[in-house]
Amino acid sequence: MARKHLLSDLAGPKSNEQGQSDPFSRDSAAPQYAPRGAIGAVSRSIELLKSQSLTELDPDLIDAPAVIDRLDEDGEQFEEFARNIRENGQQVPILVRPHPTVEGRYQIAYGRRRLKAVKAAGLQIKAAVRSLSDDELVLAQGQENSARQDLSFIERALYAAELEAKGFQRSVIMAALAVDKSNLSRLIQAATQLPADIIRLIGAAPKTGRDRWGELATRLEKQDAITTARETLADDTVKPLPSDERFARVFEAVAPKKVKKEKAQAEVWQADDGVKAASFRQDKRTLTLMIDKKAAPEFGDYLMSVLPEIYASFKKTKR
Repeated sequence: MARKHLLSDLAGPKSNEQGQSDPFSRDSAAPQYAPRGAIGAVSRSIELLKSQSLTELDPDLIDAPAVIDRLDEDGEQFEEFARNIRENGQQVPILVRPHPTVEGRYQIAYGRRRLKAVKAAGLQIKAAVRSLSDDELVLAQGQENSARQDLSFIERALYAAELEAKGFQRSVIMAALAVDKSNLSRLIQAATQLPADIIRLIGAAPKTGRDRWGELATRLEKQDAITTARETLADDTVKPLPSDERFARVFEAVAPKKVKKEKAQAEVWQADDGVKAASFRQDKRTLTLMIDKKAAPEFGDYLMSVLPEIYASFKKTKR
């Protein structure tokens, strides 16, 4: 008997007609390149959703999931997307499940941008409604993201950390994000080192990678750095900037202050005859001697001529 794959219920009722195979059965013929396991099942399920009947729902009846996979994008990017929805309509349905705790409401699996844009346009949202467990919802989010533009580094990190905080098994998180154990650990560590509110205020920052976020975490460990970061992000001139630029402003604002080394004051050397022939300045590494050619015009040349003799005499004292 074929084992039932994860999310096989997304395909709807199976046909009992003889000779028609179960698309999620292990015995079914499948292309060699088809993804296997849970992710493969989700992939095939979502493809089937595209060919199945949809329903139209009131956007106000749809709630966000417990863990959101994407940060809010920059205003201009969303406005362009919303304009396309208004002019051309909703081309791709969203996936929702009946709300697990509230009768008559739904919870979105993926399509938050589409939902927001359709809601702003005052339209009904085209949706596929399927019964999904929490794990299945997370896997569906991951598969949908892998089919579109990748999540930015910090979105992946924050999503992974919040899933773990909600009690999801790491095996489920790894499948949703298509990462191995070590990379998942790095993602979670990156997110937990940074205050969540600062991450959200900065945004997705798609051009900013792991190393820069890691350096920001280090800089925020300094005294008052977190307060400085929040004040920077609250500035009305910073808020409208694209997320990568907001990151850059914060990164610069909490940079270690360069301490200017104070130069040692020059001391004047005065000869027995009262002539101030030279001045000198010294620190731990150097001693700088400056001859005043106006006060002692020929002293500098003389000093350079006897310098080998002076140095040789110095060496003798060391013996």
